[in-house]
Amino acid sequence: MGALLAATVAARPEVPAVIDAGGVTTWAQLDERVDRLIHALRDRGLASGETVVAMLGNQAELIEVSLACIQGGWVLVPVNWHWVADELAYVLDDSDARAVIADGRWLDVVTAALAATNIEPRCRLLVDGTDPGFESYESALATASAEVPVDPERGGPMFYTSGTTGRPKGVRSSLSKVGGTPEIFTLMAHSFRPIVDLPAEGGGVQGVCGPLYHSAQWVFALFALACGASVVLQHRFDADGLLTLVDRHGVTNMHLVPTQMRRLLDLPDERRSAFSGATLRTVIHGAAPCPLNVKRGCISWWGPIVTEYYGGTEGGFLALITAAEWQERPGSVGKPLPIVEISVVGPDGALLGPGQAGDLYFRNLMGSDFEYHKAPEKTASAHLEAGLGTLGDIGYFDDAGYLYLSDRRVDMIVSGGVNIYPAETESVLVEHRAVADVAVFGIPHEEMGEQVRAAVALRDGFVWSDALEAELVALCRERLAGYKCPRGFEVHESLPRNEAGKLTKRLLRDPHWEGRSARI
Repeated sequence: MGALLAATVAARPEVPAVIDAGGVTTWAQLDERVDRLIHALRDRGLASGETVVAMLGNQAELIEVSLACIQGGWVLVPVNWHWVADELAYVLDDSDARAVIADGRWLDVVTAALAATNIEPRCRLLVDGTDPGFESYESALATASAEVPVDPERGGPMFYTSGTTGRPKGVRSSLSKVGGTPEIFTLMAHSFRPIVDLPAEGGGVQGVCGPLYHSAQWVFALFALACGASVVLQHRFDADGLLTLVDRHGVTNMHLVPTQMRRLLDLPDERRSAFSGATLRTVIHGAAPCPLNVKRGCISWWGPIVTEYYGGTEGGFLALITAAEWQERPGSVGKPLPIVEISVVGPDGALLGPGQAGDLYFRNLMGSDFEYHKAPEKTASAHLEAGLGTLGDIGYFDDAGYLYLSDRRVDMIVSGGVNIYPAETESVLVEHRAVADVAVFGIPHEEMGEQVRAAVALRDGFVWSDALEAELVALCRERLAGYKCPRGFEVHESLPRNEAGKLTKRLLRDPHWEGRSARI
């Protein structure tokens, strides 16, 4: 595959590069398969800058497609395999897909989506399955040249954000740019080596247990490969199975989201005691706020190797905090990275000082920025000025320059003219022994405008009762100002979270606002 991974391929050709449920792909095998895939896509007329949509799971083929796009000058759109045909059809049209690569598990969805679109892909490849409308992925590789492709060109991924309202939008960032040499991607990956804490001498084993169609999981997998680390993929997160994979394959680095951390902590004591984890050097987490008790539990179990990051698809990594720093400042997401500037901005556009919460805007000092595909108005609304963008979060700095998140702007509740940040209330409720998960949001109130409501999912062994509700109310009133406390509760078997662990609050909030022209 040219110079992108040449050093690793030459040094460790028979060492596993990718391990998935289907088996092991060595570095030499990965090298040849990616070269063949680039030729196969070129042979089918895929031109520089065109889009490849992939509905694939956490499997070696998605790694191969990613590496082919990075070196073939194509835009990769990895899509959520939970989507139905209508959702996929929208992205196929919006991204102007010219190649579609899918796993047979989702053939029906892909076929229906293609039938509902206006596009005519030049290439349709199917992994593990047969269909008259698709070519076999393996056959396409087998008949393609194994020579190193000439004229490599850098491509990259465009991820579609889930969004809070309306259709998702593709995010074009520094990762998505087409042009230049693929080695630029390697340089980007190596610049993040200190963040992901991969062994400086090369090697290492990165565990990926979240879906690769999310930007963070994709980055941790592909950046690790570019730094010479092997990647172990778990298609669907399973806490017990993940511990087995870590010990079996000597995982050194792992990315988690808070819901996964909680499920690991909920494993029986005997299973946790049987876990060695001797090879682990860093467990890094992000994507959603982590309850204090979950974070403390993981640090107690694994030691001071638990690092947290703050960032997003639009901006990448923005801030970082080690376990030692976090224990001194519980709740912080750390200090901005050296190449990032974060500003706290008030309603009037003025910069705010320590302890004052406001909208968080970030600037990459290397000059990179982001935009939303075919959505200039959305791009403009996410920027205060060119190069100064936001993820929609609210937060503040302490006197030492450590960042704390208060909430997301879209989740803020305005009750009686007072701003209420649900994350504060959620952080208190989730500490109760009966609460497995919680979401706080605003519902309509004739006098106050909005009223605070909490949706909870209970741990096994607990049932909802007036007594339990009274306990939760008392806990909130002990820890929070009265106006921040829920005025009502609803109980769910589980709360709606996406595969990145982020709450989809609109599914809880929207039914309360049906029939109203305003949502506040």
